[in-house]
Amino acid sequence: TAHWDAFGRSFSPGDNIFNGAVDNATGVSGLLSLAAAFKRAARPPERTVVFLAVTAEEQGLLGSAYYAANPIYPLAQTVAVMNMDSIPFGGPTRDVSVIGYGASELEPYLIAAAARQDRVVKPEPTPEKGFFFRSDHFNFAKAGVPSLYFKLGIDDRARGAAWGQAQLDEYEANDYHKPSDEYRKGVDLRGGLED
Repeated sequence: TAHWDAFGRSFSPGDNIFNGAVDNATGVSGLLSLAAAFKRAARPPERTVVFLAVTAEEQGLLGSAYYAANPIYPLAQTVAVMNMDSIPFGGPTRDVSVIGYGASELEPYLIAAAARQDRVVKPEPTPEKGFFFRSDHFNFAKAGVPSLYFKLGIDDRARGAAWGQAQLDEYEANDYHKPSDEYRKGVDLRGGLED
């Protein structure tokens, strides 16, 4: 799942549209890329896979709440939800951050997938910000569906963890839920592709 809406707009003069390049055009791009890969696959998956783009995440997870109450397939038959919310720009990392570390029975699968990329799974760096409760997987988790929300880690392979944390801090301070959350020419997409 990924939410297709961005935060909205401000009423200040100048550029006041919250384009949401990272939050969450990146998630929707990831969702569409995976859907295309499944479509091209030589063999269809053994289970039905739903690619769900919801709305109103920024207004209280309304789209995912609606789907959880009115699912296309019964939630009792839904074996997993993967949430793609804000795939940060950046290069490959040595780690993967799990939002709500320890809250999902899907984490062992992520640990195995990360190991195949020579990466480790770590808790999110700022759990006190409550991101686990503020994204669309939460409505599925509340309904008992195994749900996983992970992101690119902060330990950048070329520049280290301190640099990666500084990049995350800079995004949250300057671009998160602001008109400046825009695509910039030359941005590094390799880490998001790896995820």
